[in-house]
Amino acid sequence: MWGNKKVEPDSPSAGVPAPSKAPETNSTKPTSAIMEGKVMSTDAARPLATAPAGSTARLGASLHIKGEISGNEDLQVDGTVEGLIQLDDRKLTVGASAKVTADLVAREVVVYGSVKGNLRARDRIEIKKDGSVIGDLTTSRIMIEDGAYFKGAIEIDRKGEVTSSSSHEKPAFVKAATAAVQAGKASS
Repeated sequence: MWGNKKVEPDSPSAGVPAPSKAPETNSTKPTSAIMEGKVMSTDAARPLATAPAGSTARLGASLHIKGEISGNEDLQVDGTVEGLIQLDDRKLTVGASAKVTADLVAREVVVYGSVKGNLRARDRIEIKKDGSVIGDLTTSRIMIEDGAYFKGAIEIDRKGEVTSSSSHEKPAFVKAATAAVQAGKASS
């Protein structure tokens, strides 16, 4: 079907047939290859060095994680997590199908699913109408919708975080969550 076309194995287009001759244009659009009448961007094959701003990582509904999740990007959890989720300056969304048994530390936490554990958010915590939280909340702003389930205590921290003497030191709410998880590991 492809004839006797040879592609050099070291070339970036190895395994991709040579593009058909397309009319030349002087535009600054991304390069593209035309295969059997379909235009395909060659830019899509390039890996990104960092996640673009505004992107959200996702933990799918069929995934089950035991341990600690930490990072520097927004996260949506739809699966099952046991342990600690620590996203200091990012948004954590607990999806409707999620079952989380963990302490959560983030800038913002939004709960649509089920959480058993303490939540600490520097900015705000939202528990949506079908959300369920069993644990203590520490945040500067809180929103619990009608129909949501909540059992625990709420501490309003108007400062958002405790200022520390060292810029390398973690905020108090991060230290407290880490200590709580370590205490839980020691007792098991």
